[in-house]
Amino acid sequence: MTTPRPPKVPESVLVVIHTAALEVLLIERADHPGFWQSVTGSKDAADEPLVRTCIREVAEETGIEVGSPAVPTTNLRDWQLVNVYEIYPVWIHRYEPGVTHNTEHVFGLTVPRDIPIRLSPREHLQYQWLPWREAADRCFSPSNAEAILQLPRLGAP
Repeated sequence: MTTPRPPKVPESVLVVIHTAALEVLLIERADHPGFWQSVTGSKDAADEPLVRTCIREVAEETGIEVGSPAVPTTNLRDWQLVNVYEIYPVWIHRYEPGVTHNTEHVFGLTVPRDIPIRLSPREHLQYQWLPWREAADRCFSPSNAEAILQLPRLGAP
């Protein structure tokens, strides 16, 4: 018998992982093939710091270790963008009854182009590096696409 998961916290991060040349890492969702996105994830607890959420989610979803010699913590930047959106009906069951909206905080993470990517097969099927405009066009989420379109302005190291 499996223990039910606790309800998700309706506050999350979106981490646009990119190179200095503005290539963007996109990952394809395992639960919805064809849905491409940046790293996203909810806080584990309401009081979890957003930076901690970013570091955890990036490691879980891509295997990239923020704080390692290849990716110093200074490469993770809060873009000071916040999106509030209605939770997609397909995922609303993961939240407390009555929760309808999520607050998403946008971060950027600069990484070397040759950094190894190790996907969580439970969460993602494959990944690809794309030039920023192509990556924005490929995202299923409007807030993710809009964040990527901000990359030339906000993503410079």
